[in-house]
Amino acid sequence: MTAVAEGAPRTKLGRAFGELWTAAAFSNLADGIGRTAVPLIATTLTRDPFMISVLGALAFLPWLIFGLPAGMIVDRFDRRIVMAIANTVRGGAALVLAVLTVTGTLSIWALFAGTLVFGIGETLFDNATNAVIPGVVKRDQLDRANGWMQAAQVTIDSFIATPIGGVLFGVALALPLWIGGAAYLVPIALALMLPVAAARPLREPEQVRAPALVPDPDAPDVEAATLTAEPVPTPLAPSSVSAREAITFLWHHRYLRSMILFTSIVGCCLSFAQAATILFFIEVHHVTPAAIGFVTAGIGIGALAGSLTASRFVARFGRGPIMVGANLVMAVACVFTGLAPNVTTAIIAYAFMAFAVSTWNVPWGALRQQIVPPRLFGRVLGIARMLTWGLFPIATLLGGLVSRASLQVPFVIAGIIVAITTLLAMRLLIVGTRTAGAEIGDPAAV
Repeated sequence: MTAVAEGAPRTKLGRAFGELWTAAAFSNLADGIGRTAVPLIATTLTRDPFMISVLGALAFLPWLIFGLPAGMIVDRFDRRIVMAIANTVRGGAALVLAVLTVTGTLSIWALFAGTLVFGIGETLFDNATNAVIPGVVKRDQLDRANGWMQAAQVTIDSFIATPIGGVLFGVALALPLWIGGAAYLVPIALALMLPVAAARPLREPEQVRAPALVPDPDAPDVEAATLTAEPVPTPLAPSSVSAREAITFLWHHRYLRSMILFTSIVGCCLSFAQAATILFFIEVHHVTPAAIGFVTAGIGIGALAGSLTASRFVARFGRGPIMVGANLVMAVACVFTGLAPNVTTAIIAYAFMAFAVSTWNVPWGALRQQIVPPRLFGRVLGIARMLTWGLFPIATLLGGLVSRASLQVPFVIAGIIVAITTLLAMRLLIVGTRTAGAEIGDPAAV
């Protein structure tokens, strides 16, 4: 029995979503170039796996220290402005690093600082983008919309930005930073051009009717004159945008609490495994730095496939079963990546892992958008990522330390833990998702 009728026609996601998708796509282009350039530049300054892992840790640290404030900002202010400011900050950081590189004054500590700034900008942009989606598409389109957003990220990061970043690095150290910094200008303009519906900073429809109209005895239809008005949006005072309401909601939502714990464990395992990915391919499989982008492009095939097919899998089997399957595939692929005898099998195994991660992300993102009240979404997402992504720096640093002994072992350890955790959480993922009203199209959702 399918979750949604397989033959049901799919309505278009709409112009507003198209504009949001385009803004996110250009931002991903800039992100992808920088994400490739910074670790490669770091390898010219140090070959210590732990120091390289610090870059990955700092990229997630802002979610721990700034995740909740970012959510409050997204719920309080115009989300279009927030997206524009976030990209301005990231673009400025890229240009500063480019100047330091050209002048020969770049240090590993400057890269650390730049990575931290990139992460702060990401907390704002990513939070705002996720908060906008439920406002520009219908509820039954959430999985598809999230799939397309992720497909854009994967396609641009893996097939366009990352290969370009690697080639530009081969030409000149600073070139990818210059190009990446300039690329942020386009999404700034596109974010500001989004429709007013994307802002949704302080307004939400209240289910209250206006006072009844006073009947006019001279009116031809007295009954019509006494009809009440339709519910109208009312302003939400800035003072009411606080963390307490979101914390209370999350604390009393047992399903979300449990899912955040599960996601934290799985995410930490992946961060642990991938702490020194660049060195894994350079040192173990002897890939040249300039070709790293083409390696990630091969991995990206899996991630793109997951993004584009996840919504159809969810429609056929439901969110719960797909989340279980995705995590089990992820676990097996992670182990095989570490045990791969050559670069080809390592890329294939990694691609399957990326496929599973992308497949998981689509229903996980959609169910949050379905069950969390819109007025709380930014803050709830900020708290959730503070409690999940905020732990990633610790896992990444631990992975870097283990990688000093072996660059392959972290993948094996992570895969085993993910498999055990998924088997223990099967009831939560399948039964819990359905009971909480988080299954696709469930009318019981908030």
